[in-house]
Amino acid sequence: MERYQTQARTISIAQGGVMRGVYGWMGGGLALTALVSLMTASSPALLQAILGNRILFYALVFGELGLVIAISGAINRISATTASALFLLYAAVNGLTMSSIFVAYTSTSIASTFLVTSGMFCAMSLYGYLTRSDLTSWGSFLFMGLVGVVIASLVNMFLHSSMLSWVLSVCGVIVFTGLTAYDTQKIKQMGNAGRKGAVLGALTLYLDFINMFLSMLRLFGDRR
Repeated sequence: MERYQTQARTISIAQGGVMRGVYGWMGGGLALTALVSLMTASSPALLQAILGNRILFYALVFGELGLVIAISGAINRISATTASALFLLYAAVNGLTMSSIFVAYTSTSIASTFLVTSGMFCAMSLYGYLTRSDLTSWGSFLFMGLVGVVIASLVNMFLHSSMLSWVLSVCGVIVFTGLTAYDTQKIKQMGNAGRKGAVLGALTLYLDFINMFLSMLRLFGDRR
Protein backbone atom coordinates (compact mmCIF):
# COMPACT_ATOMS: atom_id res chain seq x y z
CA MET A 1 0.00 0.00 0.00
CA GLU A 2 2.79 2.40 0.93
CA ARG A 3 4.63 1.52 -2.26
CA TYR A 4 1.51 2.28 -4.29
CA GLN A 5 1.07 5.63 -2.55
CA THR A 6 4.71 6.52 -3.25
CA GLN A 7 4.27 5.70 -6.94
CA ALA A 8 1.07 7.75 -7.05
CA ARG A 9 2.83 10.73 -5.48
CA THR A 10 5.72 10.40 -7.95
CA ILE A 11 3.31 10.36 -10.90
CA SER A 12 1.40 13.32 -9.50
CA ILE A 13 4.59 15.34 -9.06
CA ALA A 14 5.70 14.49 -12.62
CA GLN A 15 2.30 15.50 -14.02
CA GLY A 16 2.39 18.75 -12.08
CA GLY A 17 5.82 19.53 -13.50
CA VAL A 18 4.62 18.88 -17.05
CA MET A 19 1.59 21.12 -16.64
CA ARG A 20 3.65 23.95 -15.12
CA GLY A 21 5.89 23.84 -18.17
CA VAL A 22 2.90 23.77 -20.53
CA TYR A 23 1.15 26.69 -18.85
CA GLY A 24 4.42 28.61 -18.66
CA TRP A 25 5.06 28.32 -22.40
CA MET A 26 1.42 28.99 -23.20
CA GLY A 27 1.39 32.12 -21.03
CA GLY A 28 4.59 33.32 -22.70
CA GLY A 29 3.08 32.72 -26.13
CA LEU A 30 -0.10 34.62 -25.27
CA ALA A 31 1.91 37.52 -23.83
CA LEU A 32 4.03 37.70 -27.00
CA THR A 33 0.91 37.61 -29.20
CA ALA A 34 -0.71 40.39 -27.18
CA LEU A 35 2.45 42.54 -27.29
CA VAL A 36 2.92 42.16 -31.06
CA SER A 37 -0.78 42.73 -31.67
CA LEU A 38 -0.84 45.93 -29.60
CA MET A 39 2.35 47.25 -31.22
CA THR A 40 0.95 46.55 -34.69
CA ALA A 41 -2.41 48.15 -33.88
CA SER A 42 -0.65 51.28 -32.57
CA SER A 43 1.29 51.69 -35.83
CA PRO A 44 -1.01 52.93 -38.64
CA ALA A 45 1.67 52.25 -41.26
CA LEU A 46 2.25 48.67 -40.15
CA LEU A 47 -1.48 48.05 -39.74
CA GLN A 48 -2.14 49.34 -43.24
CA ALA A 49 0.69 47.26 -44.65
CA ILE A 50 -0.84 44.06 -43.21
CA LEU A 51 -4.57 44.69 -43.54
CA GLY A 52 -4.34 46.73 -46.74
CA ASN A 53 -2.48 43.99 -48.59
CA ARG A 54 -4.63 40.87 -48.86
CA ILE A 55 -1.77 38.86 -50.34
CA LEU A 56 0.47 39.63 -47.36
CA PHE A 57 -2.33 39.02 -44.87
CA TYR A 58 -3.18 35.59 -46.28
CA ALA A 59 0.52 34.77 -46.58
CA LEU A 60 0.80 35.37 -42.83
CA VAL A 61 -2.31 33.24 -42.17
CA PHE A 62 -0.99 30.33 -44.23
CA GLY A 63 2.42 30.84 -42.65
CA GLU A 64 0.81 30.34 -39.23
CA LEU A 65 -0.82 27.14 -40.47
CA GLY A 66 2.53 25.94 -41.79
CA LEU A 67 4.20 26.62 -38.44
CA VAL A 68 1.53 24.65 -36.55
CA ILE A 69 1.97 21.71 -38.94
CA ALA A 70 5.77 21.96 -38.68
CA ILE A 71 5.75 21.93 -34.87
CA SER A 72 3.16 19.17 -34.55
CA GLY A 73 4.50 16.95 -37.33
CA ALA A 74 8.22 17.32 -36.71
CA ILE A 75 8.27 17.52 -32.91
CA ASN A 76 10.16 14.20 -32.61
CA ARG A 77 12.77 15.19 -35.21
CA ILE A 78 13.62 18.72 -34.12
CA SER A 79 15.47 19.91 -31.05
CA ALA A 80 13.77 21.45 -28.03
CA THR A 81 15.36 24.80 -28.92
CA THR A 82 13.97 24.68 -32.46
CA ALA A 83 10.52 23.70 -31.20
CA SER A 84 10.56 26.59 -28.73
CA ALA A 85 11.70 29.07 -31.40
CA LEU A 86 9.01 27.92 -33.84
CA PHE A 87 6.33 28.25 -31.17
CA LEU A 88 7.42 31.80 -30.30
CA LEU A 89 7.60 32.67 -34.01
CA TYR A 90 4.05 31.37 -34.43
CA ALA A 91 2.85 33.43 -31.46
CA ALA A 92 4.47 36.56 -32.92
CA VAL A 93 3.01 36.03 -36.41
CA ASN A 94 -0.39 35.39 -34.87
CA GLY A 95 -0.03 38.73 -33.10
CA LEU A 96 0.37 40.44 -36.49
CA THR A 97 -2.83 38.95 -37.91
CA MET A 98 -4.81 39.38 -34.69
CA SER A 99 -4.12 43.11 -34.71
CA SER A 100 -7.18 43.30 -36.99
CA ILE A 101 -9.47 42.84 -33.98
CA PHE A 102 -8.48 46.31 -32.75
CA VAL A 103 -9.88 47.72 -35.98
CA ALA A 104 -13.13 45.76 -35.77
CA TYR A 105 -13.87 45.88 -32.02
CA THR A 106 -13.59 48.37 -29.17
CA SER A 107 -10.68 47.97 -26.77
CA THR A 108 -13.07 47.64 -23.83
CA SER A 109 -14.94 44.71 -25.35
CA ILE A 110 -11.66 43.02 -26.33
CA ALA A 111 -10.39 43.31 -22.74
CA SER A 112 -13.66 42.12 -21.17
CA THR A 113 -13.95 39.19 -23.61
CA PHE A 114 -10.36 38.24 -22.86
CA LEU A 115 -11.10 38.16 -19.12
CA VAL A 116 -14.26 36.06 -19.61
CA THR A 117 -12.41 33.68 -21.92
CA SER A 118 -9.58 33.37 -19.40
CA GLY A 119 -12.06 32.40 -16.68
CA MET A 120 -13.75 29.81 -18.90
CA PHE A 121 -10.41 28.42 -20.03
CA CYS A 122 -9.05 28.10 -16.48
CA ALA A 123 -12.23 26.41 -15.28
CA MET A 124 -12.30 23.85 -18.11
CA SER A 125 -8.56 23.19 -17.99
CA LEU A 126 -8.79 22.66 -14.23
CA TYR A 127 -11.69 20.28 -14.79
CA GLY A 128 -9.70 18.34 -17.39
CA TYR A 129 -6.75 18.11 -15.01
CA LEU A 130 -8.65 17.11 -11.87
CA THR A 131 -11.51 14.96 -13.15
CA ARG A 132 -11.28 11.21 -12.73
CA SER A 133 -13.62 10.69 -15.67
CA ASP A 134 -12.04 9.50 -18.90
CA LEU A 135 -12.65 12.21 -21.49
CA THR A 136 -11.42 10.08 -24.40
CA SER A 137 -14.99 9.64 -25.64
CA TRP A 138 -15.18 13.40 -26.16
CA GLY A 139 -12.42 13.23 -28.76
CA SER A 140 -14.35 11.98 -31.80
CA PHE A 141 -17.31 14.27 -31.10
CA LEU A 142 -15.11 17.34 -30.68
CA PHE A 143 -13.03 16.46 -33.75
CA MET A 144 -16.16 16.17 -35.90
CA GLY A 145 -17.38 19.49 -34.51
CA LEU A 146 -14.01 21.11 -35.28
CA VAL A 147 -14.02 19.80 -38.86
CA GLY A 148 -17.58 21.02 -39.30
CA VAL A 149 -16.71 24.50 -38.02
CA VAL A 150 -13.67 24.74 -40.32
CA ILE A 151 -15.57 23.60 -43.43
CA ALA A 152 -18.55 25.83 -42.72
CA SER A 153 -16.21 28.79 -42.07
CA LEU A 154 -14.58 28.27 -45.47
CA VAL A 155 -18.00 28.13 -47.14
CA ASN A 156 -19.10 31.29 -45.33
CA MET A 157 -16.12 33.15 -46.74
CA PHE A 158 -18.10 33.13 -49.99
CA LEU A 159 -21.64 33.30 -48.59
CA HIS A 160 -21.03 36.12 -46.07
CA SER A 161 -24.03 34.96 -44.05
CA SER A 162 -24.38 36.77 -40.71
CA MET A 163 -26.67 34.03 -39.36
CA LEU A 164 -24.20 31.28 -40.29
CA SER A 165 -21.40 33.35 -38.75
CA TRP A 166 -23.36 33.58 -35.48
CA VAL A 167 -24.04 29.82 -35.46
CA LEU A 168 -20.36 29.10 -36.16
CA SER A 169 -19.32 31.34 -33.27
CA VAL A 170 -21.64 29.50 -30.87
CA CYS A 171 -20.35 26.14 -32.12
CA GLY A 172 -16.78 27.42 -31.83
CA VAL A 173 -17.26 28.32 -28.16
CA ILE A 174 -18.73 24.87 -27.43
CA VAL A 175 -16.07 22.94 -29.37
CA PHE A 176 -13.04 24.80 -28.00
CA THR A 177 -14.40 24.83 -24.46
CA GLY A 178 -14.68 21.05 -24.65
CA LEU A 179 -11.28 20.71 -26.31
CA THR A 180 -9.67 22.66 -23.46
CA ALA A 181 -10.70 19.99 -20.93
CA TYR A 182 -9.99 17.12 -23.33
CA ASP A 183 -6.55 18.38 -24.35
CA THR A 184 -5.57 19.17 -20.76
CA GLN A 185 -6.28 15.59 -19.74
CA LYS A 186 -4.30 14.26 -22.72
CA ILE A 187 -1.33 16.47 -21.90
CA LYS A 188 -1.46 15.44 -18.24
CA GLN A 189 -1.25 11.79 -19.28
CA MET A 190 1.88 12.37 -21.38
CA GLY A 191 4.08 12.04 -18.32
CA ASN A 192 7.53 13.61 -18.29
CA ALA A 193 7.85 14.53 -21.98
CA GLY A 194 10.53 17.18 -21.51
CA ARG A 195 10.61 20.66 -22.98
CA LYS A 196 9.45 19.55 -26.43
CA GLY A 197 6.39 17.95 -24.89
CA ALA A 198 5.71 21.10 -22.89
CA VAL A 199 5.96 23.26 -26.04
CA LEU A 200 3.63 20.96 -27.99
CA GLY A 201 1.16 20.94 -25.13
CA ALA A 202 1.40 24.73 -24.88
CA LEU A 203 0.68 25.07 -28.59
CA THR A 204 -2.40 22.86 -28.25
CA LEU A 205 -3.88 24.82 -25.35
CA TYR A 206 -2.82 28.14 -26.93
CA LEU A 207 -4.89 27.27 -30.02
CA ASP A 208 -7.86 26.28 -27.84
CA PHE A 209 -7.68 29.58 -25.97
CA ILE A 210 -7.24 31.81 -29.04
CA ASN A 211 -10.09 30.17 -30.94
CA MET A 212 -12.37 30.29 -27.90
CA PHE A 213 -11.51 33.98 -27.47
CA LEU A 214 -12.20 34.84 -31.13
CA SER A 215 -15.52 32.95 -31.07
CA MET A 216 -16.55 34.80 -27.91
CA LEU A 217 -15.48 38.12 -29.40
CA ARG A 218 -17.59 37.55 -32.53
CA LEU A 219 -20.58 36.80 -30.30
CA PHE A 220 -20.30 39.50 -27.64
CA GLY A 221 -17.74 42.06 -28.87
CA ASP A 222 -18.84 45.64 -29.50
CA ARG A 223 -17.98 46.53 -33.08
CA ARG A 224 -16.60 49.92 -33.95
